[in-house]
Amino acid sequence: MTQVIDIAPKRIIEPDATPLDVFSLPTDTASLEELLRDLFENHWREITFGILIQGAAWEMKADRAPTRIGMLDGYLTVAFGVPHFHICIGETKGTRARPTSPEVARHRRTSRAEIYRRIGRSCVPMSWGVQLFNGANEQQITVLLPNPFLHPQTDKILKEPDWSRLALWDRLRARWFGLTDPDPFDRSASLFVHA
Repeated sequence: MTQVIDIAPKRIIEPDATPLDVFSLPTDTASLEELLRDLFENHWREITFGILIQGAAWEMKADRAPTRIGMLDGYLTVAFGVPHFHICIGETKGTRARPTSPEVARHRRTSRAEIYRRIGRSCVPMSWGVQLFNGANEQQITVLLPNPFLHPQTDKILKEPDWSRLALWDRLRARWFGLTDPDPFDRSASLFVHA
């Protein structure tokens, strides 16, 4: 059963004082699997993914479509041939010989999921993404969505924003929140200012 979600963003402040507008997503297994399958099956060319934490930013791009996406014991696996990753988005029990304790299972499983827009120093959106966090509020993954200020192949700053690169962001807002009209705030910046 899909959870009811709130369409109003929540403004949070990151440890480096950067504001984020966060839109909470449902965290049930079916919704998370649908979201991640959509991103990695249909948009793998467009996205950058990894973990963004204080002191480390793993910004990875796939060089091909996933060769396999599957679920096992609560973990979604996305494989690109040999390279792959696992994210615990559902109930994990372990094996009969090594069962997973309820405390560890709660720690591992996604408990918070959100789409977000990062607000730059000029008080307008500068980047857009998806984040998942486990039961201990540790980041599991960040998916950076196409950025209208950056060249799709080189990440060099464009002279003029390409607002068509917000199509995936707009699509996620429409799918998960029913917001079919683009938000003018997302298109309010005239140039990229790194946060």
